[in-house]
Amino acid sequence: MTTTILLVRHGQTDWNKKERFRGRADIPLNDNGMQQAEATGCHIAAGWQPVAIYSSPLSRAVSTAEAIAHPTGINVEICQGLIDIDYGEWQGLAPDEVRERWPENLDLWYAQPQLAEIPGGETLQYLRSRAMKTVNELARRHDGHTIVLVGHTVINRIILLGVLGLDDGRFWHLRQEPCAINVFEYVNGEYTLVTLNDTRHLSDITQV
Repeated sequence: MTTTILLVRHGQTDWNKKERFRGRADIPLNDNGMQQAEATGCHIAAGWQPVAIYSSPLSRAVSTAEAIAHPTGINVEICQGLIDIDYGEWQGLAPDEVRERWPENLDLWYAQPQLAEIPGGETLQYLRSRAMKTVNELARRHDGHTIVLVGHTVINRIILLGVLGLDDGRFWHLRQEPCAINVFEYVNGEYTLVTLNDTRHLSDITQV
């Protein structure tokens, strides 16, 4: 039995337009992000028949998940295991602000993210452990069906590295655009990636 998993990043927020360490900060979708979420919902409804939709508890993910759920009539289920990385003391700061206080940590984050330690936050190793535990549990729970998971750029990249069996050091070698759709399949404990960072359904939406 094949379980199909659609992993979606939430739509755009104002903090996506100017880089900040978002993490657990509960930033809402902006108007463009809502349009992206609605387009994603229409696209998924036209191409798949999900039986369940799970979302990170942060509002930008929940709003995206609700837009995806709307055409299907499915209720969104909040999943704590999909919440984004805990950025600890970096949360809410721009990279330049982080560099003023933790220059070595920040350099490691961009050069060797698998070794980086964020003051008061999570490591990628810990994030991968909880993320893949969540994905494995949901894949087994819905054996033979299609499900949607709505997360964030960091946790989505880590899940995709887990699916591909790649080291966390490849973190920066994957892209996750707002409302990108990734598709992978689960069969007998093994994952196969089908689609990565697909944003074709957003072609009619002005990017701002």
